[in-house]
Amino acid sequence: MSLSRRALLGASGLALMPSDWAVPPAAAQGERVIRYGISMADIPQTTGQPDRGAGAYQFTGYTIYDPLVAWEMDVADRPGKLVPGLATSWEADPADRTKWVFRLREGVKFHDGSAFDADAVVWNFEKVLTPQAPHFDNRQAAQVRPRLPSVASWRKLDAMTVEVTTKAIDSIFPYQMLWFLISSPAQYEKLGRSWERFADQPSGTGPFRLAKLTPRASAELVRNSAYWDPKRIPKADRVILVCAPDAVTRTNALLTNQVDFIETPAPDLVPRLKQSGARIIENVTPHVWNYHLSLLENSPWRDIRLRKAANLAIDRDGVVALMNGLAKPAAGVVDPSSPWFGNPGFKVRHDPAEARRLLAEAGFSTRNPLKTRFLVATGGSGQMLSMPMNEYVQQSWREVGIEVEFEPVELEVLYTCWRQGAAGELARNVTANNVAYVTSDPLYALIRFFHSKQIAPTGVNWSHYRDAEMDRLIDTAMQTFDPAEVDRLMAKVHEKAVDEALLVFVVHDTNPHAATSRVRGYTQAQHWFQDLTTLA
Repeated sequence: MSLSRRALLGASGLALMPSDWAVPPAAAQGERVIRYGISMADIPQTTGQPDRGAGAYQFTGYTIYDPLVAWEMDVADRPGKLVPGLATSWEADPADRTKWVFRLREGVKFHDGSAFDADAVVWNFEKVLTPQAPHFDNRQAAQVRPRLPSVASWRKLDAMTVEVTTKAIDSIFPYQMLWFLISSPAQYEKLGRSWERFADQPSGTGPFRLAKLTPRASAELVRNSAYWDPKRIPKADRVILVCAPDAVTRTNALLTNQVDFIETPAPDLVPRLKQSGARIIENVTPHVWNYHLSLLENSPWRDIRLRKAANLAIDRDGVVALMNGLAKPAAGVVDPSSPWFGNPGFKVRHDPAEARRLLAEAGFSTRNPLKTRFLVATGGSGQMLSMPMNEYVQQSWREVGIEVEFEPVELEVLYTCWRQGAAGELARNVTANNVAYVTSDPLYALIRFFHSKQIAPTGVNWSHYRDAEMDRLIDTAMQTFDPAEVDRLMAKVHEKAVDEALLVFVVHDTNPHAATSRVRGYTQAQHWFQDLTTLA
């Protein structure tokens, strides 16, 4: 590879964060404060449904708010599982499997003191899924609507029971409810029915309250000592989220004690972090960094030879080395250890000679390269080291006869393109996008990308992929309530996706964090959801 790691990663001198980002170590005498440098350019939405992807749920999602169905986040040595949240139980009606009954938790209060009940749940569904509702918020709806593709209707059965009807039988529907967070109707009324004002004074039922929000700079979260789950009462008095989108700047902020904890440290600075006494924290993470390829009529990627060549050209071990080991090569959407991996016939690997052969067969070479344009993110949580990684892959492709020009955009623009699909306005001049994402359940790993009914903007089948056999496999899995059979069918789905090289698979994230000696505790779950109540 002719482009050096140093050139891709940039300089790693001890540049400091801008002075207006600096946050004092304690806001009050004796108060336990953790300053967290996050990789986002702005604080995610605080109204109830965070923007900026799955990574944002650890910042303004599962801190201020709760879902009906929660994810186990306090274990690190095994994958988590679905656990009760604001619903104590849920089940599909045996007589009609499209009807799910959620029994709600008694005695829960919003931060403003109002009571949580079935009326609040109905109001929140209307907030994001009923455009005619007076409190409908399009900004929140844009984030969560694609995450709730199965919801057809909902109704209150009694004060503490809600029924949700799905569009079809969907055995894995409870996973969708992880993303649906509950905000306070009473606070919305109190603030003059203004979501703008609500953003500054949000009210959920979560373990933290928002004390102060400075857009594009910081957010201060304070402990909710009255939180309904004693096990999740925060260990820190206050967690201050500090926007630090540049990896080198973010890492240097930790080295110079401007922050106590960061996500995605700059790989070149990991040795210096260890020398300083900082802890590097990683874990198995169901998350993949890849490219979605357009399969529309005029896209070059309709040719499977080109899709396979794009996969074979990439030196994934080189990408891992670029990340100083903070990544793992990908051989598909999920890791080979996943029950959904199966046994694909196409082996994702580094084979530039075979890539050149396939390109030549399709009429391309280094002298006559395939020229196209991709949309990529400048950075953001979940995107790892977006530009250095993209530029490394770009060089790999150039060496076999694929010339890709990048259009770098802010992360939320990339997500908007993702939701619009390959036929959307933002994708007009590109043939691929580079959204990285969580792969923790069958819907998020596979179904939403490969079922024809998930073609954007309904879901995030960005590519506009249509295949009757793929639809049949997915439909059968969704109508199956036997977990082992669901796993078997999902493995067939994954085999087909890899064999057809529907995506360009690059690496899996290990979700690295770094902490100074001030941070005494933190549990990193095997998920993209993380629990900031464990920070101590």
